[in-house]
Amino acid sequence: MNNNFSYPTLEAFNFGGMTKQNYKSAKVVIFPVPYESTTYYRPGTKYGPQTIIDASRHMELYDITLKRSIKETDIFTLQELEPSKNLPKETVLRVKDVIEKILEDKKIPIMIGGEHSITVGAVSAFKEKNFDFSVLQIDAHADLRDDFEGTKYHHGCTMRRVRNLNSSVIQVGIRSISPEEAQYIEDRKVNNIFFYPDLLIEKIVSLLKENVYLTFDLDALDPSIMPSVGTPEPGGISWREVINLIENISRNRKIIGADVVELSPLPGMIAPDFLAAKLVYKIISYILS
Repeated sequence: MNNNFSYPTLEAFNFGGMTKQNYKSAKVVIFPVPYESTTYYRPGTKYGPQTIIDASRHMELYDITLKRSIKETDIFTLQELEPSKNLPKETVLRVKDVIEKILEDKKIPIMIGGEHSITVGAVSAFKEKNFDFSVLQIDAHADLRDDFEGTKYHHGCTMRRVRNLNSSVIQVGIRSISPEEAQYIEDRKVNNIFFYPDLLIEKIVSLLKENVYLTFDLDALDPSIMPSVGTPEPGGISWREVINLIENISRNRKIIGADVVELSPLPGMIAPDFLAAKLVYKIISYILS
């Protein structure tokens, strides 16, 4: 397992191109997980983390809304996790180990993927460390299958596993579910799913506990601005809507960790890569504001 907490040796590894990163002083730790094990309409999520980091090096670091820049010493970028070549659950457990170490060091983990199944490892780590928290999923898909393609750790099963770990789950932006998921929602009387376009921000915030783990699948966004995902769904959230939602959550609750997953880069199309990097930076900005 490559649980590497040494200093990256190349600027290319550093989110935002920040050259003065220091793990001991950092408040936020970027954790890249280039994991892809299952089928998509279009594969490529294993290239997502490095693509986001590459794009981030070309961002302006001053936040116009918050009127501040993040200090270079506030962020530390870990080297990529080496995913398991065996069972998907093994990669989830590797993720859990690293997130636990980050939490032990009293830092806020921001994971960039990679497929959505890695979220289970992060939530497991917070649960292991006895955090009392809600999980907020922003996604096009419910991801509530019990198993798929021979594993319970398929990205389509992510939120079913998360719900098994933590009963406080709010799902936002959903616009695609399977018959099995529809039956699960009916049988369990799940009523905290906000199907797009119902983005009732006050209601969403009211359902969240004080501490919130945010998991953001990029296919939640409208494919017109985010086509670079494995399963793009028609419709979806705009940039302004999602920033407004995250801003409101950060103002009224405490984001204790986050992940941004499922970028599947398209050759020659750089705008979605930049959007993903900007989204990660905005989340960090709101956490530290």
